[in-house]
Amino acid sequence: MERSLADRRIAFLTANEGVEQVELTSPWQAVTDAGASAVHLAPERGEVQGFDHLDKADTFEATMAVKDANVDQFDALVLPGGVANPDQLRTDADAISFIRSFVEHGKPIAVICHGPWTLVEAGVIEGRTLTSWPSLRTDIENAGGTWVDQEVVVCENGPSTFVSSRNPGDLDAFESALIDVFAKVRTS
Repeated sequence: MERSLADRRIAFLTANEGVEQVELTSPWQAVTDAGASAVHLAPERGEVQGFDHLDKADTFEATMAVKDANVDQFDALVLPGGVANPDQLRTDADAISFIRSFVEHGKPIAVICHGPWTLVEAGVIEGRTLTSWPSLRTDIENAGGTWVDQEVVVCENGPSTFVSSRNPGDLDAFESALIDVFAKVRTS
């Protein structure tokens, strides 16, 4: 089966500081290698500071502010992790509204590491099974979800499919699963 993402437009949503760099760059490369167009969104258009765990790494360009984005412009959403990144995003009303809209429109979301904090804040976890960085287990369970310790989880129990992984060590499985899921989506 060909796993082409041709004609797909994928949103990558990060905070302007604190994203775990490899959790942005590796999935980005995977979707663009599969033929998708990737767009980097953040609360503010402009510079995004990546991190390698707790150390500053490279900077990236968010070409669109999330407040200016519309779910209809995209086929799928990727939420990279890092501790500071989703912690900042979950306090941004525009980011949370954008994430919630993806679920309401039945569009898939791929999320890794600490990224599920944004899904908890958006109120879209109930009845869903996810994995994440282990410290999010209680947050996911308190939000009505089921947490499992697996390399990758694909949950189709809801209006949109969730693909989740625990950490950068799971990126190969995460990327393979998200490409499979994103390839099934009708293009916008």
